[in-house]
Amino acid sequence: MQPDPPELDATSIMTLEAFADTIIPGEKRFPDDVAVAGASAGGGAVAAGALELLSHPAGGLAESLDGLSQMLNLHAMLYANERGLALDEALPSFVALPFAARTELVAQLTHPEHPEKPLWVGLALFSNMAFDSAAHLPTLEALAAKHPGLTAMGYAQPDPDGVWRFPDSSYGRPLARIHPNTTSTGSPA
Repeated sequence: MQPDPPELDATSIMTLEAFADTIIPGEKRFPDDVAVAGASAGGGAVAAGALELLSHPAGGLAESLDGLSQMLNLHAMLYANERGLALDEALPSFVALPFAARTELVAQLTHPEHPEKPLWVGLALFSNMAFDSAAHLPTLEALAAKHPGLTAMGYAQPDPDGVWRFPDSSYGRPLARIHPNTTSTGSPA
């Protein structure tokens, strides 16, 4: 049995959602949404469950999320100070940045020369995974819930029995001939 993920405070939640939304933007969930900037139509990483995936104990980041949130807000405050940007003090610094500034800061943090790059790339990868593969959900459940990433990518629905079969090759032609000793189930003989 896996341990429950640590409880995150509102500041960490907003900050991590804003980071995920910077990686794969989506539309605001409600009019006063400050974490999701609304830079894109449809659901982005936040709607796809980035926070749930980041918080999952199996991912290895759950215990670090509060610290990463604090570090990200410190970087955002320094970024804003260097550029003379006034931030809403009622919000976490990263959340208070305009979307273009969030994007620029994330690009700096994930740059190959940045000393903390592995931390921020890891956070970005999990944000992508939530959208691209719904890694935190069973695929059938994600498809039934119209997961925004799988839906946007046109992920194929399974056959009525819940199994995926592809009678046509995905490239419109077989990539190789089937070996003559392959069994009817597709196993090598």
